[in-house]
Amino acid sequence: MTSKRWNEPAVTEALAAEHGIKADEYKRLLEIVGRTPTFTELGIYSVMWSEHCSYKSSKIWLRKFPTEAPWVICGPGENAGVIDIGDGQAAIFKMESHNHPSYIEPFQGAATGVGGILRDVFTMGARPVANLNALRFGEPSHPKTRSLVAGVVAGIGHYGNCVGVPTVGGETNFHKAYNGNCLVNAMTVGVAQQDKIFYSKAAGVGNPVVYVGSKTGRDGIHGATMSSAEFTEDSEAKRPTVQVGDPFTEKLLIEACLELMATDAIQSIQDMGAAGLTSSSVEMAGKGGLGIELHLEKVPQRELNMTPYEIMLSESQERMLIILKPGSEDLARSIMEKWELDFAVIGHLTDTGRFVLKMDGETYCDLALAPLFDAAPLYTRPTEPTPAPAALEPELRALKQSAGAVLTRLIACPDLASKRWIWEQYDSQVGADTRFLSGQADAAVVRVHGTQKGLALSSDVTPRYCHADPYRGGMQAVAESYRNISAVGATPLAITDNMNFGNPEKPRIMGQFAACVEGMAEACRVLDYPVVSGNVSLYNETNGEGILPTPTVGGVGLLADGMKAVGLALRNAGDVLLLLGETAGHLGQSLYLREILGREDGPTPPVDLALERRTAELVRALIADGLVSASHDVSDGGLAVALAEMAMAGGIGADLPVLADADAGTLFGEDQARYVLAVPADKAAEVGARAAAAGVPVSKLGTVGGDALTGLPGGAIPVAALRGANEGWLPSYMAGTAH
Repeated sequence: MTSKRWNEPAVTEALAAEHGIKADEYKRLLEIVGRTPTFTELGIYSVMWSEHCSYKSSKIWLRKFPTEAPWVICGPGENAGVIDIGDGQAAIFKMESHNHPSYIEPFQGAATGVGGILRDVFTMGARPVANLNALRFGEPSHPKTRSLVAGVVAGIGHYGNCVGVPTVGGETNFHKAYNGNCLVNAMTVGVAQQDKIFYSKAAGVGNPVVYVGSKTGRDGIHGATMSSAEFTEDSEAKRPTVQVGDPFTEKLLIEACLELMATDAIQSIQDMGAAGLTSSSVEMAGKGGLGIELHLEKVPQRELNMTPYEIMLSESQERMLIILKPGSEDLARSIMEKWELDFAVIGHLTDTGRFVLKMDGETYCDLALAPLFDAAPLYTRPTEPTPAPAALEPELRALKQSAGAVLTRLIACPDLASKRWIWEQYDSQVGADTRFLSGQADAAVVRVHGTQKGLALSSDVTPRYCHADPYRGGMQAVAESYRNISAVGATPLAITDNMNFGNPEKPRIMGQFAACVEGMAEACRVLDYPVVSGNVSLYNETNGEGILPTPTVGGVGLLADGMKAVGLALRNAGDVLLLLGETAGHLGQSLYLREILGREDGPTPPVDLALERRTAELVRALIADGLVSASHDVSDGGLAVALAEMAMAGGIGADLPVLADADAGTLFGEDQARYVLAVPADKAAEVGARAAAAGVPVSKLGTVGGDALTGLPGGAIPVAALRGANEGWLPSYMAGTAH
C-alpha cells in the first residue's frame, strides 16, 4: 500500500496503546486486518473501537432496557428515539454528554455539546423545539467550580440562544465527587411528520456520498478516545481535542437540511458527531451492509496540508454526511449554497464491503468495513455489588431546632437554591410555544406548534441514592421522571438516558452500572416507560477518584391540551392542600441528613412502582378533569421543601396545622410516590373519594392563604424570607460573596 509523505509513524503496539488500544485488542485488530495497519487505519480503529463509539463495556447491560411500546416508532440504534404523538406527528429526542470537553474547556465544551445533540435530532427530519441540560459540578468551595459553572452556563446559553431553540429545563447540583470531573448532559426534543423521518442506513450502490456544512479543521481530533479515558494532572493539555462551535452556522444547517428533506433527494443522512467523518461514514455503510469509498482531497478543509488521518478523525462541528439519490446532486448543491454552506460530493457507496480512503490518487485505508462497525470487543466486565447501607438511628427523627430554621437552611443549600441565575441566561421563550419553564412546574411544557398539544419534558436522577444503592437509585431516577411528567398532567411516554459513571474496569464501578441498569429497566417495565435513545459516558474519573453514579433520565410526555398543564405555584387563597402517598419519614441519604446533620449515610428510600403508577394515573386524571390548581411531587428535602417551593412560586403562604407536632422524618424525609396538590375547597371531598377508590393514600395538610407558612413546629416562617434565602445563594456565590 502506497503512502504519501505525511511523516506518518510506523504502527506498533506501543503506538496503538497511545491510541487507547490495549495489547489484546491490537492482536485482534492484526488478525482482522491481516497485516500491520497504516497510521490512518490505526486512527480509524482507535475511534470506532473506543468506549465512546462502541459501548464495549456497557452494551451487554443496555440490552436489558425495555425499548418497545405501541407508541414507539424507533428505539435505540438511530441518532435519536422517535415516538408517536398523534395526528401523524412524532417527537424525536435524545440526551448526550459532553463531560470531558466541558471540564477542559467549559464554554466550548458545553456549547458544542448543545450543537451535537441538536444535530442528532434534526438529522432525523425534526425541527428542534426544546433543549434541556443536566449539570453536576464539584463542591462550591473547590477552586475550579465557579469558573466551570460560569463557562458551562455561558456556553449552553450562547449556543442555544443563537441557534434559536428554547432551553426550557434541567437541573444543576453540586457534590465533591464531581470536583475533578463535571457532568454536562444535553437533551434536545424535536417534532417531525411521521412520513418525513430520515434514518442513517445507507442504500444504493453507486449513490453519491455528500459532505455539507462547515469546513473540516484540526479541532476535536481524538475527542472520542479522550472521552474514553480517565483524567490525570495533564488533562489541561487535552484542549486541542475540544471542538469549537458556531451556532450561527448550525442554524443555517438546520434550515438547509430541513429544506432538502422536503424534497425527495435524500436516501440517508447522519451528523458527524464523535469521530467525525469516520463514524458517520462507517455507521451509514455498516447499517446498510455496503462498502464506501471516499476521496479526501474533496473534503472542504479550512486548514492547509491536512493529512488523511486528521481529516478522518477531526470532530469539527456543524457538519453532515448525506447519501443522495442519483441525479439529486445539483438540487442539493443549490440548496446548500443558498444557505452559504459547503457542499461536496466526496465519494460513493460500493458493493465491496470495504472502507476505502484515497487522497490525491494514493490509498490510505482499505479495510473490511463490517469489523469496524460491529466487531469491536465486547466485555463482560467483573462486577462487585455495593454493600447495603446500615440503618439509621431512630433518634435522628427528633427535630433539634425550629422547622423554619431547618427549612431556610435547606432551601438555601446549593442543590435546592434557586437556579434563576442560570436559566435567566437561556432564551426560554423563543418560538413562543413555551408554556412552563424552569422553576414554574415539575416538568417544562412546550406546545406542539400549530396544535393544542403539549410536550412535557424533564431531567432527573438522584446520584446520592445511586451511590448508596444503585439498583434502588436507578429505579428512583425513572420513577421521579415519571412523577414529574405526571405532575403537570402529561402522560409519560418514553425516556432517553445518559449513563455517567467512573472507570468500568473497576468491579465496584461496573457493579454500580449494572445495578443501575437493572433498577431502571424494572421501573421502565412496570411504568410502561420505555428507553428509546441514550448515551453512555464512562471513565469519569480523575486520578482514580470517580464521580457518583449518575444515570440521568430525560423524560417526555404528552398532553392533549397543553394549556391544561398545571404548575407548582400556589395561586388561590382558600384552596385545600392534599398530600397523596404515604409518609414513613425516611431520612436515609436525604438532604436533611447531609445539610443539617453533616452525614451521607443510611438506606435510600424504598420505591413502590405499583404505587407510583397508581398515584400518577390519579394525578393525571384529576388534572384532566380540572380539579387541581397546583401540583408538585415530593422529592429532595421532603414535604416541607415541596410546600415551601409551592409557596415561593406563588408568593402566597399556607396554614399547616396537621404538621404542628411533626418530626424531622415527616417534614424532611424523602419518601417516594408522593404529590402535594392544591384543590378548590369545594372539590376536596371529590378528590379524596377518587384517591380512596384508586387505592392511593390521601391526607389534608391545610389551606392556602396568608404570607407565611404557619402551623410548623417552632412557629411561622414568612414566604418572603424563604424566597430571599432560596434566591440569594447562587448569585452571591457567582459574585464571590457567598459565605
